[in-house]
Amino acid sequence: MLHSVAVPLIDDFAMFEFGVVCEVFGLDRSYAGLAPFDFRVCAIEPGTPLANPTGASIIAPFGLEAMEDADLIAVPAARIRDEYPEELLEALRRADARGALLLSVCSGAFVLGAAGLLDGRDVTTHWRYADALARRFPQARVNPDVLFVDDGNLITSAGTSAGIDASLHLVRRELGSDFANTIARNMVVPPQRDGGQRQYIERPVSDCTDDMLSELLDDLSEHLDEAHTVSGLASRVHMSTRSFSRRFVAETGISPMQWLTRQRILHARLLLETTDLTIDEIAVRCGFGSATLFRHHFDQEVGVAPTRYRRSFTRSPQPA
Repeated sequence: MLHSVAVPLIDDFAMFEFGVVCEVFGLDRSYAGLAPFDFRVCAIEPGTPLANPTGASIIAPFGLEAMEDADLIAVPAARIRDEYPEELLEALRRADARGALLLSVCSGAFVLGAAGLLDGRDVTTHWRYADALARRFPQARVNPDVLFVDDGNLITSAGTSAGIDASLHLVRRELGSDFANTIARNMVVPPQRDGGQRQYIERPVSDCTDDMLSELLDDLSEHLDEAHTVSGLASRVHMSTRSFSRRFVAETGISPMQWLTRQRILHARLLLETTDLTIDEIAVRCGFGSATLFRHHFDQEVGVAPTRYRRSFTRSPQPA
């Protein structure tokens, strides 16, 4: 069970990647019905300011002893260097030896590699550093394309927002979909992109500032099971098909049918996670019509088959 999280920091750590693990694991969300994690930011010399490239500094209140019984060790990105503090590497080895969960964000994978924890494992990092990681740790199986890799007790992620995806994946895997979805909802991020998605995939922002289109999108979200056409949607807002399509792309970054497909996939993911509906039933409820068409779009968007997704993310009990 995932209750306690330790985050070891060293000089030149990356503020955003540190913020990712703080946001997912460090905030008290008891107001949303979630039990808070025992969250510990630690360093070799607690109480001593640690610098980062922004010019700001952080003071870690805990020493590395806080890692000794933590369920999860989350290693944020930091400047890649030839050598890392041996005290930290030893603490990471002890954590791995006792079966703790290990999570790295972006270049944090190099820290785990320096501790010898990537050998024989499937891993990833930011695409800019993937070749360097593979050269430095030739026994690691580096996948430069994916957002994150789940290799048992070791989860490594690519840069920036992929750390959010990996963290939510870990929460979902250990504590269930409800827990992860609540965190995501309060962070105002999608519940999760699948790890198999490519790092370069474009995810246009879908927020809509046009009141007329916003009302239409809200209505569509409530009627995903119904058939929709671009011309039919255009007529509902009293626009020509061409003008409507142009306005829609300008507001959301994607075409009307792309937007509708993605909303249907998001709904399908929720149904796969939280219900016992068959694939055929989910296909109908989400507006795909047939299981074949549903499987095609789901695999294209998420990167895995619906049945495999369900096996990975079926709701599990929350901690007491």
